[in-house]
Amino acid sequence: MREFQGKVAFVTGGASGIGFAMANAFAELGVKVMLADIEEKALDMALADLRGRGAEVRGVVCDVAERASVQRAAGETFTAFGNVHIVCNNAGVGLGGQMELIPPGDWEWQLGVKLWGVIHGIQIFLPHMKAHGEGGHIVNTASIVGLIPAPGLGPHIAGEFAVVGLSEALAAELAGTTIGVSVLCPAFVRTRYAESVRNRPSRFGAQSEEEPAARIGAALIRTGIDPNEVARRVVMGIRDGDLYIFTHPEYRAGVEERFHRILSAYDKWVDA
Repeated sequence: MREFQGKVAFVTGGASGIGFAMANAFAELGVKVMLADIEEKALDMALADLRGRGAEVRGVVCDVAERASVQRAAGETFTAFGNVHIVCNNAGVGLGGQMELIPPGDWEWQLGVKLWGVIHGIQIFLPHMKAHGEGGHIVNTASIVGLIPAPGLGPHIAGEFAVVGLSEALAAELAGTTIGVSVLCPAFVRTRYAESVRNRPSRFGAQSEEEPAARIGAALIRTGIDPNEVARRVVMGIRDGDLYIFTHPEYRAGVEERFHRILSAYDKWVDA
């Protein structure tokens, strides 16, 4: 997808962080944007900010873990703007903890947002994108831990690995069509990700105790890269039709080490 002017984008988690930065980058290219977010006050502030910059933007409150909520948000987007060309399944939350101690509600909340949010976005928007025939692109936000796992982040890693694999499978299904797929795998970015429990719906139960891994992650997030740099790379990835979008080249060695271990395991049996 090379041209952006006049296109329409739907961005979840769009009221702040990477989602807001992507929305701003798209708007600067002449894209009409629907911001979807569970946090209504932050959404209103984001809309005021973007409109102040001249963006053509709307907003909708949306809980991506609920299919009906995403369906309602999609309907409002179609009514406001017509055909949608860019879908950014970006909403995410995260908690840490020792694997055996993480309560079911934490797993359900994180996988509900991170994995089912992506599934809902794909299943609701992809038929529409195929039907209008104007081409487009789907961007699924994962994380570098979707390729390099780390201890103390079980539900987070499970969701990110799933989103990477799901995106790879979707790209294979859409090969040869005018709809591209990218999976965004950033490391630490200056966002409010570490504060995501502020938006935890009550149906997932009470917040669990904060673990050291979560506190360490919060400290690293504060020193992360600017979300606008991530958005810039997303635009480049869409233009170039890249399946993988990376933002932190320093993690390449970790990816290489992981695949080295995988290949070594194969070689062990080939040489046996």
